[in-house]
Amino acid sequence: MASTRMRTRFLATVTAAALLAACTPGGDDADQTTAPATGGENSTATATPGPDGSGSDDGDATTAPDASGSTAAPAAGDAPEGLEEFYGQTLEWENCESIFQCASLTVPLDYARPDGETIEIAVLRAPARGGQAQGSLVLNPGGPGGSGVDYAMMAGAVVSSEVRSAYDMVGFDPRGVGRSAPVTCFDDDRMDDLLGADPTPDDAAAEEAQQALMQDFAQSCLDNTGELLGHVSTPEAARDIDVLRAALGEDKLTYLGASYGTFLGTTYATLFPERVGRLVLDAAVDPHLTGLEMGLGQAEGFQRATRAYVEDCVASGSCPLGEDVDSALAQIPLLLESLSTDPLPVRGDKVTELTEGWGMYGIIVAMYAETFWPLLTQALEMAQNGDGTMLMFLANTYASRSSDGVYEGNSMQAIYAVNCLDRPVEQGDEVDLDSEEVLRQFEEVSPTWGRYLAGDGACQYWPVEATESIEDYSAAGADPIVVIGTTRDPATPYEWAQALAKELDSGVLVTYEGDGHTAYGRSNDCIKDAVDAYLLEGTVPEDGLTC
Repeated sequence: MASTRMRTRFLATVTAAALLAACTPGGDDADQTTAPATGGENSTATATPGPDGSGSDDGDATTAPDASGSTAAPAAGDAPEGLEEFYGQTLEWENCESIFQCASLTVPLDYARPDGETIEIAVLRAPARGGQAQGSLVLNPGGPGGSGVDYAMMAGAVVSSEVRSAYDMVGFDPRGVGRSAPVTCFDDDRMDDLLGADPTPDDAAAEEAQQALMQDFAQSCLDNTGELLGHVSTPEAARDIDVLRAALGEDKLTYLGASYGTFLGTTYATLFPERVGRLVLDAAVDPHLTGLEMGLGQAEGFQRATRAYVEDCVASGSCPLGEDVDSALAQIPLLLESLSTDPLPVRGDKVTELTEGWGMYGIIVAMYAETFWPLLTQALEMAQNGDGTMLMFLANTYASRSSDGVYEGNSMQAIYAVNCLDRPVEQGDEVDLDSEEVLRQFEEVSPTWGRYLAGDGACQYWPVEATESIEDYSAAGADPIVVIGTTRDPATPYEWAQALAKELDSGVLVTYEGDGHTAYGRSNDCIKDAVDAYLLEGTVPEDGLTC
């Protein structure tokens, strides 16, 4: 009988490592000109707390600049038919989060019914440091589920100082995420149950328990979120971006999207090619991937990254996994498997035991950036000595969870809500994602992670379907779009960037030869200079540039 597997959905986002950085002693200030190499969030920067405890983009600022009030929107002729009211709205900026400006953008819940219910999209602006902005640079950190509002607050670590001076940094929480009509499924305790559950059930009873948990999660999302659950797809979020562009008074969109944010940017370019300005898509996602193909790609990508970590660990001469790369690599799945029956004690956390589920997240988060490999090595050494505390710390970082069991934001829930709409489980004659044949495919490409990424998880039980789908992502007629891929990116494998650049009629591929997730802001001057010249001057990089 086929096993019903959880199918872990690793966040294709830059959020995880920034959270890790923020919790790591000695993190640099978020206002640095370029971010050091990290994983998930492009930065080891720690935002300087403001008086209300919020993060700050400018560590030396003590008061907020005066918000400029309303932002005039363009003429109604800019709007698609029936959406004139939304495109004609103005953004009422107010000082917020110590030194930033915040506003709400009103959009239709369902674009097919613009006269129906509306939702509010949270928007944050970090004004250009140069005084006179050359425009707005809209940011998205990925996910799906990453907060663009939080990302914009870290703008000094996301982009170069030159870009930070030239543009107003604008971040928004996509619909269903964070502060923008968030999807709600489980409470914090039940999220602990979900993330800590056995991701690889070994017997019928464990399989039934996991199946029940997935069904409960999917139904709870509908019960607690309602009609919105069917309207958090990527095409709908892309339509929100165009309303935001108009409300910002921009004729064309200037955009920096990382990871899943590249899929969002690609979708925008497909829907509004004539509105594409300077788009940078870093750590690109192939838009044509099915759920199965995405899982296989990530399995291979994380295997590649894990081997790179182990090679580095062994080369150090004091790797707790062993002295031979292949045997040391094999220790990781053995450790995780042991946690299924013998969880390790955890100190100082509401969760008192490190299970296989928590251990998996604790190891995987460090694959997003080589900067955090030493921390993982320390955590593995502690685990070998019977202490799961450090691995639980890393798992908390990945899940945006504090040691008292409180989750910040809803990224671990929104990722399912968006992905299950964008890449639903196919019915009928399609391949059975829970079959032993599929499991073998995953374990062949990734002996370490394949078992965690096989299966269809909660999407098998998802109670709603998307109202819109896209077949052609060529974005014909769009201005040049810069696509960046990192050769050993674990979450968005390099092959995806190659595929996207080829798919886009105006795609320009830039390659970073290195490790970790994303390139701009955490790699080298070659990448920085190419992106900066494009954003600041419109100079398109040479297609095929390798850094």
